[in-house]
Amino acid sequence: MDILLVAGLWLDGSAWDEVVPALEALGHRPVPLTLPGQGDGSASATLDDQRAAVLAAVDSAPGNPMLVGHSAACTLAWLAADARPEKVGKVVLIGGFPTPDGDSYAEFFELKDGVMPFPGWGPFEGPDAADLDEEARRAFASAAIPVPEGVANGVVRLADERRFDVPVVLVCPEFTPAQAREWIAAGEVPELARVKHLELVDIASGHWPMVSAPTELARLLASAAVES
Repeated sequence: MDILLVAGLWLDGSAWDEVVPALEALGHRPVPLTLPGQGDGSASATLDDQRAAVLAAVDSAPGNPMLVGHSAACTLAWLAADARPEKVGKVVLIGGFPTPDGDSYAEFFELKDGVMPFPGWGPFEGPDAADLDEEARRAFASAAIPVPEGVANGVVRLADERRFDVPVVLVCPEFTPAQAREWIAAGEVPELARVKHLELVDIASGHWPMVSAPTELARLLASAAVES
């Protein structure tokens, strides 16, 4: 099965370098995506540009691919499911939740000169980054790609309620499935509350399991793909 991999903020397709061979060994065809403005050198990219890039990958994939979104890109994966509910076979969300219609995509950190640079590790101290050693942190920070303002401030637009028919797997890294269920029940994750087929799975990692637990993440993704 084709597994389309979309990493979160500050990352390009190379974020999946250790996950890809593990997925291939398990019989799947992983396709890591590099998004406009996050790896192609364009600081003027918009959320619509990134959405279009994900949709192009969905449209060119044979059959019904599984679409994997990490962190903020969980919303990008959900935007694609909204636009192609008959084409996306399953959505896997890693460490994030779909932003509701009408909200901003990723207004999380300060913008400087038209981009949102990686803010350093301060905001991520604790469960998010506890499993990353100093070498991994230095490598991440040195490779981090500032996110264009047009992406971070883009407004999410969802229109097709058939997206709720698409099966969703939520991979829970720095939080537990029990915590996620509580947030959903409390109305804090309205999109997932309406998903008809939702599975929650745990992974022993921080926010970036593709860095700290790539083999285990590949195993979970392969399992989700087999069940599609």
